[in-house]
Amino acid sequence: MAQPFPVEKSVLDLGAPNFQENRSQWEKLLAEFDHNLRQVSSEGDDVSTARHQGRGQLLPRDRINLLLDAESPFLELGAFAGFRNADSNSCGNLIAGIGLVSGRPCLVMSHIPTQSGGAWNEMTVHKVNRILEVGFENDLPLISLVQSAGVFLPQQFRVFHKGGQLFRDLAIRSKHGKSSCAVVFGPSTAGGAYHPALSDYTIFVENQAQVFLGGPPLVKMATSETVTAEELGGAKVHGTVTGLADHTALDEFDAIQKAREWVATLNPLGPSHQGGMVEEPLPPRYPVEDVLSIVNTDIRKPFDMREVLLRIVDDSRLSIFKPGYGVNMLTAWADVLGFRVGLVANQTPVIHPQEALKAAQFIRLCNQEIIPIIFLHNVTGFMVGTKAEHAGIIKAGAQLVSAVSCSSVPHISIILGASYGAGNYAMCGRSYRPRFLFTWPTGRCSVMGPDQLAGVMETIKSKSNGGSKLSTEQIKAQAQKVRDDAYRDSECYSTSSILVDDGVIDPRDTRDVLGMCLEVVQLPNKKDVQSHRFLSRI
Repeated sequence: MAQPFPVEKSVLDLGAPNFQENRSQWEKLLAEFDHNLRQVSSEGDDVSTARHQGRGQLLPRDRINLLLDAESPFLELGAFAGFRNADSNSCGNLIAGIGLVSGRPCLVMSHIPTQSGGAWNEMTVHKVNRILEVGFENDLPLISLVQSAGVFLPQQFRVFHKGGQLFRDLAIRSKHGKSSCAVVFGPSTAGGAYHPALSDYTIFVENQAQVFLGGPPLVKMATSETVTAEELGGAKVHGTVTGLADHTALDEFDAIQKAREWVATLNPLGPSHQGGMVEEPLPPRYPVEDVLSIVNTDIRKPFDMREVLLRIVDDSRLSIFKPGYGVNMLTAWADVLGFRVGLVANQTPVIHPQEALKAAQFIRLCNQEIIPIIFLHNVTGFMVGTKAEHAGIIKAGAQLVSAVSCSSVPHISIILGASYGAGNYAMCGRSYRPRFLFTWPTGRCSVMGPDQLAGVMETIKSKSNGGSKLSTEQIKAQAQKVRDDAYRDSECYSTSSILVDDGVIDPRDTRDVLGMCLEVVQLPNKKDVQSHRFLSRI
């Protein structure tokens, strides 16, 4: 079959010394990434995990692996939630992601009972709310592997007010026909009890699942009644008396199999999930490993985004839009693992008026044809200065931000390098609600770069120092502290720890991550796309 887009050829000599040095620096950065990933994959200390397994219970990641199809990938979301945060457990005390269950993409989340009994801390709540947003927007069945002590009481005031959103969201999911299943593996108290109660389908493991609003100690204190946990809310009680359990399972393996059977009963996937696939995909013509040579780990040094895309898109084919206009912004159509996409990528870090107008028009064209858009960030912001202001940078920038805001098609953002200030907004940063947002280990996100922020603060301090006794050295020392703090807070692990993104990824996995995201995004019907029903260039 004839290919719709032309092949784009690489023009780089990756054997040149500068590219070899890039790769050497990436090896160090990826070693740090692997180390950090092992840290956040922890499921508790050795004592806790041994005690848990000694009861004959599976660890949460083992439960997930058994639930997923044998060859299914697992796109973990929010893995770095709470990273380096003394008030959180690893992974935000919740494992969550997307994988195939009985051949169908599903959203899976699991408490980590070997860390604080699976209790919700503040970061758990933020992560749960984000995960449910992903599931709702993309119409993914939700499978919850429940074993939680409820609210982590030392953080009760930080957890309580936002924590109830989970139960509201579960009810709204059901109202909109978005199915959910809770598999209860052990004690689940208070909020942990409402989780299965507000799910569409429930499976309880016999002699393990215990669900109640208040456990035996609280019952004793409140009513003077002496009762065991099994008598109060065991699987048998909820399977034969209360009806809260739709199924009871002999053991954890049986429960997981029943969850897989539940997915098989759901209606088949609708056309909105399948509409983007065009044909059997061809791999890129150039090795994905090349990106480690192309992109410098020092994000202040430029790189050719077109060369990166040639290692991501099918058969290295691109249909570039307006190649001679606004050349600092690359806009193109391509296929990624068989899915038609629009690409908006920063070829240089500064957005000028022409780039803003071109990208805005391209976004509207993608909306006309219901094509998802992938934004690839390496942006420090919009151009400043008299020339840019007189050329209408504010007006052009507003058009781009408006186009991103009003776009109805799914957006996926990847932060490769810088993502600063209004440039982050224009490239569909977190506040513009992309369906998914991932960051490379080189990624940085903040209001401006550390050097720029420190320079601005130093200038302000110097100008306002008339009545102050601060010396020039003291002002410079304060500016250096601002620079150091901004450098720390803008790095990918810091931003990922507060869920600015959905995870930090190895650059070599970008194509596969995008493929999984494109597999699950819910495309709007053409009749529902109202926001761009006018001439695309306006």
